[in-house]
Amino acid sequence: MESTLSYLEILARETQQPEKEVITRAFQTGVRQLWREHILGKYLQGKITRSEAIEMVGIDWVELAERQSCAALEDLAWAMQK
Repeated sequence: MESTLSYLEILARETQQPEKEVITRAFQTGVRQLWREHILGKYLQGKITRSEAIEMVGIDWVELAERQSCAALEDLAWAMQK
């Protein structure tokens, strides 16, 4: 299994970018992902409206979160029937 350092080296080499640029982009990508997860969690918990969530992360992410939440609830309901 590849290590984080290996991924960094491969990305830097194959994109022909300095490692510090790859690290910066990885950090920015990670922060955006954490922000999306935070906002979508708040939406699914009813702490913000659907409109607010869409404004903050976009309709595609909100719809994906809704589908995933629905599927998880269906799985849970199925498991509880057993």
